[in-house]
Amino acid sequence: MAKTFSEARAALAQGHSVVAGTQAALAAAEAQQDLNAFLELFPHSALEQAARVDARLKAGDAGPLAGLVLSIKDNICYKDHKVSAASRMLQDFTSLYSATVVERLLAADAVILGRTNCDEFAMGSSNENSAYGPVKNPLNTSVVPGGSSGGAAASVAAGIVHAALGSDTGGSIRQPASFTGTVGFKPTYGRVSRYGLIAFASSFDQIGPFAHTVADAAALYQVMAGADPRDSTTSRKALEPLDLAHPGKLRIGYFHEGLERAGMDPEVVAHLHAQLDRLRAEGHTVEAVEVPLLDHQVPTYYILATAEASSNLARFDGIHFGHRSAKAQGVEETYRLSRSEGFGPEVKRRILLGTFVLSAGYYDAYYAQAQRVRRILRNKTLEAFERFDLLLGPTCPTTAFAHGAVTDPVAMYLQDIFTVQANLVGTPSISLPTGTHSNGLPFGLQLMAAPFADARLLAAAHNLF
Repeated sequence: MAKTFSEARAALAQGHSVVAGTQAALAAAEAQQDLNAFLELFPHSALEQAARVDARLKAGDAGPLAGLVLSIKDNICYKDHKVSAASRMLQDFTSLYSATVVERLLAADAVILGRTNCDEFAMGSSNENSAYGPVKNPLNTSVVPGGSSGGAAASVAAGIVHAALGSDTGGSIRQPASFTGTVGFKPTYGRVSRYGLIAFASSFDQIGPFAHTVADAAALYQVMAGADPRDSTTSRKALEPLDLAHPGKLRIGYFHEGLERAGMDPEVVAHLHAQLDRLRAEGHTVEAVEVPLLDHQVPTYYILATAEASSNLARFDGIHFGHRSAKAQGVEETYRLSRSEGFGPEVKRRILLGTFVLSAGYYDAYYAQAQRVRRILRNKTLEAFERFDLLLGPTCPTTAFAHGAVTDPVAMYLQDIFTVQANLVGTPSISLPTGTHSNGLPFGLQLMAAPFADARLLAAAHNLF
């Protein structure tokens, strides 16, 4: 099977069929079941779609993604297919409708192979919180693939699919991309519809692609992006023309402060400095920039995101939606047992934290204060983009860690230290696989651009690295 979408298109031009490519992908997924990347394959609908695409190719009216085989994270709805957010709460639930991104990708003649494993309700940084077991990193099965979109990242890194859809609430696309040596792109908040995405934190969540190349990620983004009347948070701002030509000389800021923190892998830091030197030698302006409120970003994110999760997940109560306990007697016990049985430990932890910060006695001290910090962060970040075209930094402090190595929740939350800024302020960000550690594992660098400068970001990523 072709590794990239570009290679798949070349194969189609030589007479290969989409059906054959889909069959190869299904076989690859079956052969690598031990990764636990997929919760379910969709052989029937995938092969039906592939046959339709072959017919359209023969007729000469195929869409722009003809030949692309992809996976979707198990929190993205696909009509008449199961979706569970990797939770017992939604076990065996079949979606009644498709997400806007799914509709647009199918209309562009992509083939959806199956749904991928993830941290339950997208809450985690290691893909160890799934109700259906952890995902293994295909590059080294003893380490995690990152989270929460670990299954999506693994499905691409393993060569099963050309691309995958994940969701990014605080780094859940970019961190797994760094850990698996793939490209992971989080668009500007509001640029891609969230309709049909099972919500974690509605003001942070954003759907985005994994791929082997920036060009492939850009091809998916171009199809998915744009206003959606079913999602009032999507922007009506006109899409920039997507041109991956070299953007010319750029002004690039880098976060010097974050590189000096304890816990940073020295090889990651050395690699970033080598890239900065190369960019300077190529004629770009490269200057250090202060990270706004670096020590406050992760606490601010977790206060606000858990508050939103507490609200969003209230609907899963065993009465309106979700698992209903067979042991429950009476309304109160139905709520208590259904949620206790349906949710895993990390989801319970975040619901409790979110409920606490929204409670009457603590709302002003925590939630309201975090909203003020978020506004300051946004203002400071936008000020930086008045000076710079791009901001560059590490995606993660380290390479992928071993399964079970991080057991302290706070230490796990600090995995997001470099990624949460883009979600807090709504900017586009991309992780690029630029380095290989002496331990043999890959790691990425992260580029961030101003809101709605997604096209510039993709062009820079395509040409600079």
